[in-house]
Amino acid sequence: MQTLTPHVYWAQRHAEIYLRVELSDAQNLDIGIQENVLHFRAQGHGAKGDNEYEFSLEFLEPVKPEVTQKSTQRQVNITVRKQEHCWWDRLTRQERKPLFLAPDFDRWLDESDAEMELRAKEERINKVSIESRIPKDSFLGLKKGYLFMYNLVQFLGFSWIFVNMTVRLFILREDSFYDTFHTIADMMYFCQILAVAEVINPALGLVRTGVIPALIQVVGRNVILFVIFGSLEDMQNKAVVFFVFYLWSIIEIFRYPYYMLACIDTEWKMLTWLRYTIWMPLYPLGVLAEAVAVIQSLPIFDETRLYSIPLPKALGQSLSFSYILQLYLVLMFLGLFINFRHLYKQRRRRFRSKKRKAN
Repeated sequence: MQTLTPHVYWAQRHAEIYLRVELSDAQNLDIGIQENVLHFRAQGHGAKGDNEYEFSLEFLEPVKPEVTQKSTQRQVNITVRKQEHCWWDRLTRQERKPLFLAPDFDRWLDESDAEMELRAKEERINKVSIESRIPKDSFLGLKKGYLFMYNLVQFLGFSWIFVNMTVRLFILREDSFYDTFHTIADMMYFCQILAVAEVINPALGLVRTGVIPALIQVVGRNVILFVIFGSLEDMQNKAVVFFVFYLWSIIEIFRYPYYMLACIDTEWKMLTWLRYTIWMPLYPLGVLAEAVAVIQSLPIFDETRLYSIPLPKALGQSLSFSYILQLYLVLMFLGLFINFRHLYKQRRRRFRSKKRKAN
């Protein structure tokens, strides 16, 4: 039986060499590496029919002595691992390529393509590794369903407030300022009582956001709504009620649908931009309107002595609740600073991550 050389095709990656030997029904395979030289011998059907085929290749750089092989009916696949992860200019030590050797264009990549493939492979491995370390949450669907419904109800509530106030403004003009509370208060009560969940949700780990910023906003709004507007009839007919409610509703009709869509892994770019941008002028204006409401309520609390704190006779009859509200004014602007800083950091992180993904 005549000894012949088969057709061999090769390709490489930074860590491996791939050889494809065109030999059908290969038998008596003898493949090994000695002194950085690959020796191949087998019987099979090649370019010259059924014969014994063999070849040797001395690699350009050191390789590991282990060889991985897989024989099929049509070919023999050989994988050799490099000692160092690097890119070779050629396969063999000899500069002149053996006549039986050719590139495997089905697997051929240039160096830049191989680097991209390697990077993508590492990212997939890292992603799988991270995901495997994170325990699966069996209640994730239930949590997302709850958050979706919560944000949907709040969106519908504040949308009703916004549309109602806008229509009344166009029809009644400035007259709509003075009966806003009697028209809108019930829905605003409902939405702001429900907003207590925004403090509970991060406390329970249902959402990844700070408890303190949510607590500041919820407590601040409820003080204005229930203590200032709800308990003082003289405040309910003032124009400041309109501006407070209107500014609150404009912010929320963009915030809640953004979170609602996030629950179903959906994003609208325009909505994202509005959610992270429109609060910048509106939030300080809302706090300013709340401060005006507090200042307007001070003389009313002094006159009515509502919520006044009893004192011993030696110190006087009582301490007016207006003094507590004056302290609250200071805390209100401190809360504005804390929340504004928190929201601005959120905005910067959000758009920075989007920019990285785009690049």
